[in-house]
Amino acid sequence: MTDIQTLIRAVDEADSSTHLLEAVQALAIAHTQAAIPSLIAALGYNNPGAAVAAVDGLIRLGEPSVLPLLEQLDGYNYGARAWAVRALAGIGDPRGLTILLHAAQNDFAMSVRRAATKGLGSIHWEKLEDDRIQSAQLQALEALLHVSQDHEWIVRYAAILSLQSLAIEGSKSRPDWLAQIQTRLDELAETDESLTIRARVRLAQQQIQNAGV
Repeated sequence: MTDIQTLIRAVDEADSSTHLLEAVQALAIAHTQAAIPSLIAALGYNNPGAAVAAVDGLIRLGEPSVLPLLEQLDGYNYGARAWAVRALAGIGDPRGLTILLHAAQNDFAMSVRRAATKGLGSIHWEKLEDDRIQSAQLQALEALLHVSQDHEWIVRYAAILSLQSLAIEGSKSRPDWLAQIQTRLDELAETDESLTIRARVRLAQQQIQNAGV
């Protein structure tokens, strides 16, 4: 087995884009928490392939990656922050909720808004204290209703996926939320300019119905 320090050193000493990509991929595959700082650092190396590998590795490591990501967000350049948002979205830890809410509604990059919006539908709400779940879900609902009006169809598509998840998740405790979601889906089905969006809305409505909501 390759020593983890050797893998970390390979990332630090990579002398080309190709070598950096290979080193980050190997470090991500090692699946060890000791790799987290180096994987986070790789998000800022201006190497998209290495950043994708690092994001995948951080997502696979899951919860232990969240706090280090959050602690280093403020000092990041935009590119690194955008990749960090993707990692937080993939992990789905509620500690990343504030970051995802902001990115979904405000980030100028379509791909980041899409990732954050999709992440809002994958939050592990059960990790929150019981008395905080509904208020957090309400924040997500309000953001998703807003994002469902995004000018990019791919972001609206992600919003539909997440609204579907939230409808199924919160329907028993808050039927008024379900009514808001159903109203918005009906509006999209009737008025959205994209045939793809209208088709996905119909599927979402069917999936919600099939879930017994």
